[in-house]
Amino acid sequence: MAVIPVSEKNFEQEVLMSELPVLVEFGAEWCAPCKTVAPELAALSEDLSGKAKIVQVDIDRSPMLARELGVQSVPTFAVFHQGRPVGGRVGALKRMELRQLLEPYLPRAQGALKAEEVAVLLTRQQISLVDTRDKEVFARAHLPSAINIPLTEVPTRLAELHMLPGSPVVYCRAGDRTKDLAAELATQGVPVSFLEGGVLSWEAAGLPVDRPD
Repeated sequence: MAVIPVSEKNFEQEVLMSELPVLVEFGAEWCAPCKTVAPELAALSEDLSGKAKIVQVDIDRSPMLARELGVQSVPTFAVFHQGRPVGGRVGALKRMELRQLLEPYLPRAQGALKAEEVAVLLTRQQISLVDTRDKEVFARAHLPSAINIPLTEVPTRLAELHMLPGSPVVYCRAGDRTKDLAAELATQGVPVSFLEGGVLSWEAAGLPVDRPD
């Protein structure tokens, strides 16, 4: 999905009326940092195709729009969700930083739980964590009270998931493998939740990890 040029004429249609969250870059042709950001925006637009919209506004061609939204320097980024501005930053940002602006408003995969959500449910003893990494990796470090069922063994050990004291939440290193696993199990009528971002997101949130001696 290409980055969409937007002006005062179609801003309402493309941004305010969009069903998807929108990241707006306010830039200008003479802006060197804007040129640096261009490939990052293009890559992000490709990554989030169908989930979010990335648009560009040239402040020289749409000066009234820039004034109304308080743009004082370029590049300036603003996120719109359901017709309202909900966040933004100024300066040349990397793709990951731009994605983080949009992240709270992106549609989530079925069963996805953020690290902070998992931590709360764990405290309430409503879930049971299932580490799907290899046994050796699990033995070195794992999330609190987690049990280990390696990813390749999950399909043959589904009964164990149902026997856990809490609703199963599976996790891996980065979340991608357990996201696919959750989607596959859902098609079989065995819905499970997964930790979005895996162990990496858990550690990034500053949450505790068990490291047996």
